[in-house]
Amino acid sequence: MTGVIIVIGFVIAGILTGLNVIIPYSYSQYIAVAILACLDSVFGAFSANIEKKFRMNTFLSGFFGNAIIAMFLVYIGSKLNVEIYLAVVIVFGSRLLNNFSTIRRDFLEKIDKKKKEMKKENKDKPKTKKVIVKKEPKIKEEKKETVKIE
Repeated sequence: MTGVIIVIGFVIAGILTGLNVIIPYSYSQYIAVAILACLDSVFGAFSANIEKKFRMNTFLSGFFGNAIIAMFLVYIGSKLNVEIYLAVVIVFGSRLLNNFSTIRRDFLEKIDKKKKEMKKENKDKPKTKKVIVKKEPKIKEEKKETVKIE
């Protein structure tokens, strides 16, 4: 759990840093691919935490290693005049979406489990019938005077 808190702290620090830093256009591909690789690592960490397989050293090595390799591939591609960054975007994008789908499925399973528990609790409660009594509106009766004629 502390690992997840650390990850969230790094993500928030990264967002705050990114909002205050101006990146030159020539580095935009490098930064975009690095951010995608880092996001893949963050979503992978959440997914691993759900499966109870999270390890901090695996996360940190993947976080920095993936970003460095992704930027290196963009650099090699730019030197060879081949757009290798597209392959990097596809790979990390698909991994990110797979990790997100794992997180989403687990979240939905937890919601379904809670709904089933609530239904079971409601079935176990003794059923009491609620009787709704409708009160008829009171009509004022007019007093009728009877007159006797003799």
